[in-house]
Amino acid sequence: MVRDGYKFALPPLIVGIALMALRWWWAGILVALGIFVLYFFRDPERQIPADPDAVVSPADGRVVEIVDEPQSGKSGKRISIFLSVFDVHVNRSPVGGKIARMEYTHGRFMAAWKGKASVENEQNLIAIETPGGQMQFKQIAGWVARRIVVWKKIGDEVKIGERVGMIRFGSRVDVWLPADAEILVQRGQHIAGGATQLARWRASK
Repeated sequence: MVRDGYKFALPPLIVGIALMALRWWWAGILVALGIFVLYFFRDPERQIPADPDAVVSPADGRVVEIVDEPQSGKSGKRISIFLSVFDVHVNRSPVGGKIARMEYTHGRFMAAWKGKASVENEQNLIAIETPGGQMQFKQIAGWVARRIVVWKKIGDEVKIGERVGMIRFGSRVDVWLPADAEILVQRGQHIAGGATQLARWRASK
């Protein structure tokens, strides 16, 4: 459980339980809301792939796009993952390395499954430097999600699959892969953060 979940879940739970004594019918709605919020902030342990060349998914959700997309003048592909409100929203590092850059960009809050969300929505880019080059991924807010949280800072060392932050209540995460990465997932596939191997890439060149 992510600690922040308690401050969002306890108020409706406490009020709902108190109002049950008065037999107010909507007290049950508050209790149900509090239970759902606790469910949303769950943070299960994951088995990280042992493959030394693994690139893991930074988030739970469904693969909605795999497209060619240059980044910093280099060819590569972007994998976009849509997180519904029923998915785990803790984000994890796709590779191990040092956080070289973080860029927060204000933007719109359109539906996160739309392709334009990768460019136009509010987002936070995280670049991880590895011996083989740089890997980048974005936390992107959706029309429900209005809060991107990061638990790391520039200069921090992260392990593959390590927790780095979360996005609250529905969102999208994009991963940019270099052209020489072997993609192992397909569009429409449901994947698990830290556990599903997105690709193979020799980050230790």
